[in-house]
Amino acid sequence: MSAEIEIEETETPTRNRGRRSGGRAGNKRNAGPAVKQLPWQVPINSDKPTEPLPPEGVEAIHDGAMRILEEIGIEFLNLEAVEILREAGCDISNETKDSALVKMDRALVMEKIALAPETFTLTPRNPDRKITIGGKHIVFGNVSSPPNYSNLDEGRKIGNRKAFQDFLKLTQYFNCLHLVGGYPVEPMDIHPSIRHLDCLYDKLTLTDKVAHAYSLGSERVEDVIEMVRIAGGLTHEEFDASPRMYTNINSTSPLKHDWPMLDGLMRLARRGQPTVVTPFTLAGAMSPITLAGTVAQSIAEALCAIVLIQCVNPGCPCAIGTFSSNVDMKTGAPAFGTPDYMRTTQMTGQLARFYKLPLRASNTCVSNAPDCQAMWESSHSLFAAITSRVNMVYHAAGWLEGGLCASYEKFIMDCEQLQQMIAYMKPVKWDEDEIALDAIAEVGHGGHFFGIQHTQDRYETAFYSPFLSDWSNFENWQDRGSIQTVERANKLWKQILAEFEAPPMDEAIREELEAFVAKRKEEGGAPTDF
Repeated sequence: MSAEIEIEETETPTRNRGRRSGGRAGNKRNAGPAVKQLPWQVPINSDKPTEPLPPEGVEAIHDGAMRILEEIGIEFLNLEAVEILREAGCDISNETKDSALVKMDRALVMEKIALAPETFTLTPRNPDRKITIGGKHIVFGNVSSPPNYSNLDEGRKIGNRKAFQDFLKLTQYFNCLHLVGGYPVEPMDIHPSIRHLDCLYDKLTLTDKVAHAYSLGSERVEDVIEMVRIAGGLTHEEFDASPRMYTNINSTSPLKHDWPMLDGLMRLARRGQPTVVTPFTLAGAMSPITLAGTVAQSIAEALCAIVLIQCVNPGCPCAIGTFSSNVDMKTGAPAFGTPDYMRTTQMTGQLARFYKLPLRASNTCVSNAPDCQAMWESSHSLFAAITSRVNMVYHAAGWLEGGLCASYEKFIMDCEQLQQMIAYMKPVKWDEDEIALDAIAEVGHGGHFFGIQHTQDRYETAFYSPFLSDWSNFENWQDRGSIQTVERANKLWKQILAEFEAPPMDEAIREELEAFVAKRKEEGGAPTDF
């Protein structure tokens, strides 16, 4: 018999439903000349995860995390969150006008995190782009938050709105990318008070995939919530009824959660929208130099925020994130895609399954160029995600310089790698046609399989066909100009941007979005310090 096919696969979505209507196709993904893509799909990772920890190791790290929460505590720099946790039975001490130390009993922790669902769906303005977070599902998102961008033509530049829009177009174009994370590059030419308004307008009109909100102030979060609601053509009740967007927060390691992150978490939780809680722990600097100690601290920092979510809105979807790696002990610089990064991701995967929570990780590297180092570090990061059964991969395409630069060429190179990972996860069949005894008997001893019907019926789809790799021999490659991978990627991103068309949006919804942005700009946007 054959294995059950577990990849959810649909035609590339190009339409909107409900109040949305009309418009041209979202882009020329299926017919365009730039890239022959895999169809839109939400991959299922059916492989058994790698588990470096035995059961007693998982229990020991869990106990360590619980002891951190019970005996050492976490500093919460948000008094509203402190009061909610006080009412839930947490021990509050060291109170100031801005913060307090929170300790919580493990029984309370386990009771609250048990309320969080193991899986949940996120539905953007185009329902055909709905994704599932949790279980064996894995989804990929674009690079987020670099202040700089680079490409072979311009070199390295400070982020601007045009580059921001370019990366959104690339994110929309590629079927292997399922969500639009934070800003793929910060548009530094837009004032911070109104940057979120222009960025979300671009994100919601140039893409129709799941969108993210930064938790960087009450006004920004509320504006993004309202813009996502408007773009979806939803009433407030419809928006609150199911997850439509998400935020990601980071702890301030070691052992702190700051005000804006907690504020955003609570605002989304009240509306039933998920938060991914991702401590940023670098072993030897922001957490213990030992991997087990780093994972225990990271788990403690994540679980206390998930407890808060469940206190605000029991049953609200959420996820735990891992961003644990090491530093170069010679310089103190962060290192990513390392053996230690891979192991901490796998260890955190075991703990996430222990707590029955979805898991987020990242595709990271520290290389300063889209070179061999960049790709082996990214390959290690993606390998860690696959073997850890991660559900959500941040920064999956375009990350360079430890997150300080978004690369056009690296974006294309990463998408090739993502497609290959998706093809790798396709379940293996073993029915009679697959074992192919008749074909083996037909060829017999010393023949070849090229010309037989069994091969002819399957040769076009039997193996993954890359859009970026060059499989030609040396002479043919040389005759075509000896073009290297990064140069081919440079040519491809230009072709993709040249053929891009934005996904359709109902004009009434577009006008409502524009009016909201204009109104909030007149009101001054979000307050800043400058």
